[in-house]
Amino acid sequence: MPNPNPIRPVVVCIALILAQSAFALSTDRSQPMNLDANQQKSTQSRTGKAGDPDITILDGNVVMAQGSMQAHADHATIYRNPSGVADANGNNGSLTRILLTGKPAHLQQIHDGDCGLMTADADTIDYDNLTGIALLTGNVTVIQHGKGEFHGQRMRYDTNTGEMESGDASPSSRVHMVMQPKSQQPKSAPGGDCTKAAGAH
Repeated sequence: MPNPNPIRPVVVCIALILAQSAFALSTDRSQPMNLDANQQKSTQSRTGKAGDPDITILDGNVVMAQGSMQAHADHATIYRNPSGVADANGNNGSLTRILLTGKPAHLQQIHDGDCGLMTADADTIDYDNLTGIALLTGNVTVIQHGKGEFHGQRMRYDTNTGEMESGDASPSSRVHMVMQPKSQQPKSAPGGDCTKAAGAH
């Protein structure tokens, strides 16, 4: 009898195989973020309270860089806490969310440990800077160079743990993976320092 839920085992494989050593470069969040675009519009919080963020909208050939993290998109919306609002770590005015859209929007980042490059393309990339969770939707392609690649319509990516999850039990849900043999996987960086590798990619 055919398996009524063929997707779930594939989802588990994504989390276990692609996630190995896929932690985002730990120094990225401490770096300044550089932004370029054709147009920008910034709106300050009306109340200065939590839940009413400062918002910056960028349009046209948006380029973002923070450490090893680089992003390209047609449009970007950036949310920040007002200057008097502290996040869970006690930081005032911190960036809370980045929403990227494009055909496609592109994100890439170096991982700690093996210094491997992860690239992601999707119609929408919604990144929560406080939790480190990125939701990718629409024509998603994620490639961990030397390890494998994933294609689907939706992915939840935890940049803190490297866990990736996609697909569901519905008959229309499909995901596709390509796994490289171990001999092609990248080796760990000497001393675990990936900062030089970040400049080389």
